Amino acid sequence: MRTPANRCRLLARASLLAFVAMWCLVSLRAAADEGMWTFDNPPLKLLQERYGFTLTQAWLDHVRLASLRLNAGGSGSFVSAHGLVLTNHHVVRGQLQKMSNTQKDYLKDGFYAKTAAEELKYPDLEMNLLQSMENVTAKVLSVVKPGMRDQDALDARKSEIAHIEKESLEQTGLRSNVISLFGGGEYWLYRYKKYTDVRLVFSIEAQAADYGGDPDNFTYPRYNVDMALLRVYENGKPLDSTNYLKWNSNGSADGDVVFVSGNPGSTSRLSTYAELEVKRDNFLPLILELLGRNLKGAEVYSARGSEQARQAAGFIFGMHNIIKGLRGRYDGLLNKNVMAKRQKEEQEFRARVASNPQWQKDYGTAWDEIAQAERKSAARSKQLVFSTLPGRGMRQIALKIVQYVAEVKKPNGKRLDGFHDSELESLRSELLSPAPFYPELEEAVLTENFPFALQQLGSSDPFLNAQLNGKTPEGAIKEMYGGTKIADVAFRKHLLDGGEAAVAAATDSMIVMARRLDPVMRELRKWNEDNVESVETSAEEKLARARFAAYGKSAYPDATFTLRLGFGTVKGYPMNGTQAPPMTTLYGLFDRAESFAGKPPFSLPQRFVERQNRLNLATPVDFVSTCDITGGNSGSPVINRNGEIVGLIFDGNIESLVGDYVYDDTANRAVAVDTAVMTEVLRKLYDASTLADELEGK
Repeated sequence: MRTPANRCRLLARASLLAFVAMWCLVSLRAAADEGMWTFDNPPLKLLQERYGFTLTQAWLDHVRLASLRLNAGGSGSFVSAHGLVLTNHHVVRGQLQKMSNTQKDYLKDGFYAKTAAEELKYPDLEMNLLQSMENVTAKVLSVVKPGMRDQDALDARKSEIAHIEKESLEQTGLRSNVISLFGGGEYWLYRYKKYTDVRLVFSIEAQAADYGGDPDNFTYPRYNVDMALLRVYENGKPLDSTNYLKWNSNGSADGDVVFVSGNPGSTSRLSTYAELEVKRDNFLPLILELLGRNLKGAEVYSARGSEQARQAAGFIFGMHNIIKGLRGRYDGLLNKNVMAKRQKEEQEFRARVASNPQWQKDYGTAWDEIAQAERKSAARSKQLVFSTLPGRGMRQIALKIVQYVAEVKKPNGKRLDGFHDSELESLRSELLSPAPFYPELEEAVLTENFPFALQQLGSSDPFLNAQLNGKTPEGAIKEMYGGTKIADVAFRKHLLDGGEAAVAAATDSMIVMARRLDPVMRELRKWNEDNVESVETSAEEKLARARFAAYGKSAYPDATFTLRLGFGTVKGYPMNGTQAPPMTTLYGLFDRAESFAGKPPFSLPQRFVERQNRLNLATPVDFVSTCDITGGNSGSPVINRNGEIVGLIFDGNIESLVGDYVYDDTANRAVAVDTAVMTEVLRKLYDASTLADELEGK
């Protein structure tokens, strides 16, 4: 899962690599349809003034208790009384890949369980349902004493947060996470009901879900039916989901007011100008180059044969998605108008603080403190980027096992982030997942990765030395992967249960490498905490207090992969000298396929071609709205005034990529699949009327 903001700056850098999975300094008073609002502070006045809509507590509670967060990095929602969940195909794409093999390719062919007995259990998918929110700001900040060094203050905060989470878990049995909002201006305890028995009911073919492939990604008009239906089980039976979103098969209409309830991953709208400069000049260019090389390695492997192509498909899809998204972010920071806007807003904020002598005394140094920390971060940007090991590869799992057995022996408050008592159950599930590894794919990626790392870091770098162990990249890769049993669940369980003694005695090549790597990673993490994270956490808390003092709580916090509410209208926009329509139709889908002579990535699944005459081609496929979203919102329901689901978020347009920093409702659009097309294809293409009946409550 995403790590709460400000709890680990090193992992915050890493989120750029993973996108973290998981997308404008906030005008300190939100304008237009801007905002990713927390459910404790919804935009009641804005909605009333702009749309004449009264947001009631009952409406909010119902939507919250129907909205889900997936550890796959996206969102979802209950859509029937029997635990049925709607999300994007691309959100569970990795899970579909894990379930596939040489005989069954669920990504390529899709899947439909006609009976409950045919539903397939996901290997390691976890869903979280937000049960409650409690403001614990006073508790967290009470441990920060006047005159404390930044490093000591950071340790004290983390220890208290770990204590609060553990106490909550023991008292309630619920997953408990303390979330930092407004850069540390507030801390909230979020408690989640956790579901781990999740089964696949329906997934459309990848060619229909990702229609147009990388060329169409982050563009509009779009023609994607990016959907999957899952079912949550509890005690071996389908969950009785009393709060679910009623299905509106009519979908949306131009001008409709709509809402998005989901878990946006991360934004940088409250970041300082200095932070954006370092991201632009030091981190993003390097990350983009590294990801490009990883993609090249996967594509080389994919070209070896059909089975290799199947194994690499998910990785390649993810790399294309991340690279294109980060490129949009990078282009935004290269845009002089965007940076000038951010600089102007910061100057105005600083001037407002300076106009009050007490504010200036209490908060005025924060910007310079952050700038100094960012300069230190920039100086070690290469080490910070290359030492990030996102994802679930064999190296990552081996390192986590080595760290796990060491961390669990420590007092809860002294452990590394990710290893606290409140996180261990989910972590063990990840480490013991039966999902397959593809070692030859990993080797192909490292074959491209290691030479580039050597070029950037030099042969004396500790991170590289720990992995290469005096060998060439080719020799080190052969050694690591040639003598490991990490792919064996029983072996991983033996190491976890045996603790430090078992890990220390292991001769497994991947574990041996991880033992060399662990102290290097700890040193870099400690350096980052002492020099960057601790300084910026204290400084950003000052900025948060300054913001509250100057503007009140009329703004929303940056995204933290926690539940948020957005709102807007279904609305087209100016594009390329013409006008983008508010929605597309099946007519457009078949026209696009014909226009490209049915060649990939604009080909259609065979059932679409064979059963075209069954379809009402006027059915809406995708639509755009002014709702403010980012990565992590994928799979979020689009909801009308009545609390009914009318769409499913799956993307933003290319103009929205700069939305990490600035929001502009003239062209920033969220792209969603319409419920009308989902109903249409279930009934007429997939013979899934039973499933459609469940959705429609028949």
